[in-house]
Amino acid sequence: MVGRVRWVDVRREVPELAAVVETVFGSGTNKTLATLRADGSPRISGTELEIGDDVTLGMMPGSLKLKDVQRDPRVALHSPTLEPPKEVTQWVGDAKLAGRLVEIPQPSGALPGAYFALDIAEVVHTRVDETGERLVVTSWHPGRGLRTVSRA
Repeated sequence: MVGRVRWVDVRREVPELAAVVETVFGSGTNKTLATLRADGSPRISGTELEIGDDVTLGMMPGSLKLKDVQRDPRVALHSPTLEPPKEVTQWVGDAKLAGRLVEIPQPSGALPGAYFALDIAEVVHTRVDETGERLVVTSWHPGRGLRTVSRA
């Protein structure tokens, strides 16, 4: 793929993975954002996001995560963490996205702040298989495509 990779591109290329990742990210309000501090160490922060044609999110003016992103736009996002039910085979799993944030105009009616769309470099869904004995990790990267790994 050439240029910025948007969520609409993921939906087109791997619709089943995109659908399950949207479901997992939609399972709760609070997501986790990982940014890089000035010294290169990681910082995690709570965040909210929206998934449409793009994955978008906003940050308050002067926030540490905004300063991190302005210095280095590489980020990772983690879905809400839901405890697996007693029947672990019914667990929806968790999802992760990674890439670079690209500043976008402030949406109409939005609070003052900085707003971004994710230029997607990685989409991952982790779950347990039907037997409850194997972890299944499905990932997609632009140019590399879809890969599934299963391990005990």
